[in-house]
Amino acid sequence: MKTHPIVPAEVDFSDPAAPTAPAFRDVYHSRAGAIEQARHVFLGGNDLPRRWAQRERFTILETGFGLGNNFLACWDAWRQDPQRCQQLVFISVEKHPLRKQDLQQAQRHSVLADLADQLVAAWPPLTPNLHRLSFADDRVLLLLCLGDAHDWLRELVAGVDAFFLDGFNPASNPAMWDKHLLKALARHAADGATAATWSVAPALRAGLAAAGFACERQRGFANKGGMCVARFAPRHKLHQPAGRLPLAPHARQALIIGAGLAGAACAWALAKQGIASRVIDSLPGVAQASSGNPGGLFHGTLNPDDGLHARFNRAAALQTTSWLDALPALPWRQAGLLRLELKLSLVQMQALIANQRLPCDYVQALDAAAASQASGLDLQQPAWLYPGGGALPPVAYATAMLAAAQAHTQTQLNCHVASIHRAGEHWQALDAQGSLLDEAPLLVLAGGHQAMNLLHDLAPALPLLRLRGQLSHIEKAEPRPRLPVAGIGYAIADGQQGLWCGATSQEEDMDASLREADHQHNLAQWAQLAHLEAIPAAELAGRVGWRLATSDRLPIVGGLPIAGLSGRQDQTRFIPRQPGLAICMGMGSRGISWAALCAEVMTAQVTGAPVPLEACLLDAIDPARFAVRAARQPKS
Repeated sequence: MKTHPIVPAEVDFSDPAAPTAPAFRDVYHSRAGAIEQARHVFLGGNDLPRRWAQRERFTILETGFGLGNNFLACWDAWRQDPQRCQQLVFISVEKHPLRKQDLQQAQRHSVLADLADQLVAAWPPLTPNLHRLSFADDRVLLLLCLGDAHDWLRELVAGVDAFFLDGFNPASNPAMWDKHLLKALARHAADGATAATWSVAPALRAGLAAAGFACERQRGFANKGGMCVARFAPRHKLHQPAGRLPLAPHARQALIIGAGLAGAACAWALAKQGIASRVIDSLPGVAQASSGNPGGLFHGTLNPDDGLHARFNRAAALQTTSWLDALPALPWRQAGLLRLELKLSLVQMQALIANQRLPCDYVQALDAAAASQASGLDLQQPAWLYPGGGALPPVAYATAMLAAAQAHTQTQLNCHVASIHRAGEHWQALDAQGSLLDEAPLLVLAGGHQAMNLLHDLAPALPLLRLRGQLSHIEKAEPRPRLPVAGIGYAIADGQQGLWCGATSQEEDMDASLREADHQHNLAQWAQLAHLEAIPAAELAGRVGWRLATSDRLPIVGGLPIAGLSGRQDQTRFIPRQPGLAICMGMGSRGISWAALCAEVMTAQVTGAPVPLEACLLDAIDPARFAVRAARQPKS
């Protein structure tokens, strides 16, 4: 999906009873009351809350988030309903979202002030992403898709139970009601799906009918004479592609191999969906392999075309910040990150931000003087400031996630898994003698390079690389960075008088010893980064670790293809997957940045919940992507 800059809404609040969107010459809601309108038209028109009673999950898709009143009314109805579904997922698309201060003003006198305050507090940076906002201990999810509805309806991976059609009036906003958008709804409609809207325009009803909905007119809200409700009743049932089928929709127990960042994140994401995990790791402690560095960075990225890597890194960084805010405080967390820019001038950096309209709470461009002041270092280049990025101790982060998942007491360490295989409805983990270590209906492979042997038979063609990295520790460093700095290597203050700097990267180098040459490399980078005189090499402490990466430098997340099956191999969604088996690996040096989003995506694929990532990015991290690329190569 090609993204477009997000243009925030301009709202006229001169009439508090009916805020107006001047660009569309229309009000956001009826003067008779926004919440009352939402309850009558959208909840009543979709027969809610009755239809979600006792359901495991109920999914709503709204076209036009506006001021957020439909979401708040729905959340309020859910919390008051003793028969409510276990989880309410509310997907909403908004091309022109409100700035945080405007949302706060719009909800200043809300009759649902407690819910509105939580929504304002969770409001994300206005970037063209699918933002996953969690409420009520993850039992209410808002998947906020910022951008054009036509684009997003092609990219969503979700089955929808009820549609709230709520754009501005068709005369001033025809694109939100055209037949192409209405037809796209059918691709997401679950069995028995319904729709409701305040409009009764003939073209709307004709478009819904053409998309497979049976429409009827009902009494409208306040002074509106009618409204339209509809039920999905297609002539032909659409089948979900094999590659999009849930991997283990009924599993309530999972076995996770790997107690690093990926495994801990998977345990927490699964726990929030009611799936308890047991975790196995071959090392004596949590996060002792590639996740075991004393400190690590997390941040987004950007590039001129807002390509796959930039969009995925941005989505992942935003999700990481959200997770960290939900966890108890870590022993330390450095907020904000500077990344030196070595090619572009400050003017070019500012133009790039302006062209993409990226908000300052996501990224800023600083000149060398401002970057030096922020970091406490003598920096010679301009730098990107990521306010939501930073640094933290990976071991403490992984430990906190396992505790939040209540999996810390179910973690078995010093336990080497030699092989896995499927036995009936379970996956089994075996030791070197072939004895059973554990089994579960869902197995998640989340180990680093030490788990590569488990993939030899299941996915021998995955292009995985082991990258050796060596960090160096300067015990007494002067100056020390006030916040993490990257771009020529990286440097993180250690909280005392020193810092960690690095890191080297060598493919398939399995030497575990600290090497003086690598220390010299790290010291040279630190001296260049901070504009220091050459630092003499001395005996330094350090750490060597191996990161598991892929050839395209993106993780592998999802189900593993069933080997040997014929059929379409040109798109990931058509490739059948091994039931009950998921993978979340290959995070390279971005484990802190990526683990949260990857775990949420993997969990959605396991359970069949709406995926918090657009389809093109989902394809980009799919384990089957390498087979798809091979299938698309011209035959010689």
